[in-house]
Parts: sequence; structure tokens; C-alpha cells
Amino acid sequence: MSGHSKWHNIQAKKGKADAARGKLFTKIGRELAVAAKGNPNPATNSKLADIIAKAKAANMPNDNIERSIKKAAGELGDKEYKELTYEGYGAGGAAVIVTTLTDNNNRTASDVRSIMSKCGGSLGTTGSVSYMFDNRGLIVVEKTLSEDEIMDLALEAGADDVVTQEDVYEIYTDPASFSGVRTFLEEKGLEFLQAEITMIPQNKITLDGEKLELFKKMLDKLEENDDVQDVYHNVELPEEEEEE
Repeated sequence: MSGHSKWHNIQAKKGKADAARGKLFTKIGRELAVAAKGNPNPATNSKLADIIAKAKAANMPNDNIERSIKKAAGELGDKEYKELTYEGYGAGGAAVIVTTLTDNNNRTASDVRSIMSKCGGSLGTTGSVSYMFDNRGLIVVEKTLSEDEIMDLALEAGADDVVTQEDVYEIYTDPASFSGVRTFLEEKGLEFLQAEITMIPQNKITLDGEKLELFKKMLDKLEENDDVQDVYHNVELPEEEEEE
């Protein structure tokens, strides 16, 4: 797997089209509102601070971020959103993890199950595929520093590793260390292209033909669903599609 395609995988997930970007902002906005409920101060709410960093890395405007945080005390009202994770399989036996934020568990479970089954996959049980992924903090930055400089900064911050790709550095952390590493690097003036706790597959598989088309259809349908926040999988998508 080339580093180039790995970075474009991130770009493809976030989407470059205006419609996809708007959908992404809506999803992050809900995360911000839920995280801010009860404590809208990022200085004392590390989870909120982490999601603000994720929003900024996705180029979400500050006005949108502030509006979303204000919703915590207003529009959410008595609505209780729950973070639920579903595991299952896509076409060709691909491993898939779907994270959701929902106020209706039954609706979300039904939607995820239906989308997966209609696209040649199936919903699995808890733990059925998560063992194939590592839960890691990931911070992606442009190559404005030398490898030695970024490595020194990352290690000083408490990161686990730095991986050099063609056009970026990927900084990996333990999930528990993510907030501290992110804050340290922000204070050093680094700007992030991505900053979030994510699920990284230990190995990737390739699909082709009808299986690949079904898998891409499933990803599109899941990401269009309002309750779905992120979709993680172990499929190596073709580079030409990642670069669209």
C-alpha cells in the first residue's frame, strides 16, 4: 500500500465536493453539540477540544463550530444522543466498522442492517471484526519541517510513532495520549490536515468487479445516512477513485 493512496483515502472519505463537505460539517456539528452538552468550554472539556481540532482540520468555518457548540444548550434540548458502534461485513468479506450518533437506536440499527444486506454484506456481532483494527490517535500534518524535526516534536509530545508519506507526516498516538499530543503540537504552531481518534486496519484486502461496486455503493449509502458518523474498513480502494 503506497503512502500516496493512504493519504488520498483520507481525502476521499472526507469528500471534496460541496455536497459531501456539507454533509461532513453536519456530522461534525452534531459531534460538537453532543460533546459540548453540559460543558461548552474546550479548556476544561478535552473531548470537545479534540472534536474542535477535528472540525478545523476538515476546514469547518469557525462560525459553524461556534453555532454547533451553542446548539448544545438549545436545539438538542432533552434529546439524548448515544454513540453506538456496529460491526459487520461488506461484499467479498470486507471488514466494516460503523460509528453512529443517534437518538433512536432501533432506527439506526435497522438502517445500518438494511444498507449492508442490500449491498452484499451483513451486520455482525460486537467484536466480530474490531480485532482486525487498531484504535489509534492520528494527526496528519504537511511537510513543513524536516523528518528529524517532526520526529523530535512528536516524541517530546508523547506520540508513539511518525510515518513519512509522500506529501505528509502521519503522527500516531495511543488514544489516551491523543489530547495531550494534539495540544502540544498546536502550541508549537502546527496546523493539522486531520486530527482524530480512528480505527486503522491491520491488513487490507482488494476487491474487484461486482464486489468492488457493491462495496462502494454500501460506503456511499452508509455515509449518506444522517446517524452515521464514520465508516472504517479494510478495503484498498483504487487510487484513481480516491483522487476524483
